[in-house]
Amino acid sequence: MKYAILLILMPLLTFGQLDNDTNDFSNWQTDYDIAISQAKNENKNLIVYFTGSDWCGPCKMLKKDLFAKDEFKTITESFVMLYVDIPRSVDILAPEQMQNNKELLKKLNKKGVFPYFKILSPKEKVLDEYSGYNMNGEINYHLEFFRKNI
Repeated sequence: MKYAILLILMPLLTFGQLDNDTNDFSNWQTDYDIAISQAKNENKNLIVYFTGSDWCGPCKMLKKDLFAKDEFKTITESFVMLYVDIPRSVDILAPEQMQNNKELLKKLNKKGVFPYFKILSPKEKVLDEYSGYNMNGEINYHLEFFRKNI
């Protein structure tokens, strides 16, 4: 009986996930070593994005206002992207992922600013950085930041 219910509910659960994935980070890497290796192989700069997905208001608004935009998606095709989440809720990330993210925070975002972008070359040289979001829907500053670092 349990399996029958699971089989009935699975398509509904999957559909809900797909529906939410239109505005998520599924195309971003979450492992620094893989991301930098990909950047080297593709000769692309790396966008490292630091967020507090469950507590940072500007991060949540930026996700809604910027990341779902077609213009952002087009620009970021020229980058490898790394998503570094530092949530407060312990059940969002696996403990190993949280530890890796905290190490990246110490290495690349020493001030602990959120939201925060850092652009690295394929050789891991810091090229640029941008922090914050004023939550008024104005994303042109962010888009220009990415354009100038392609």
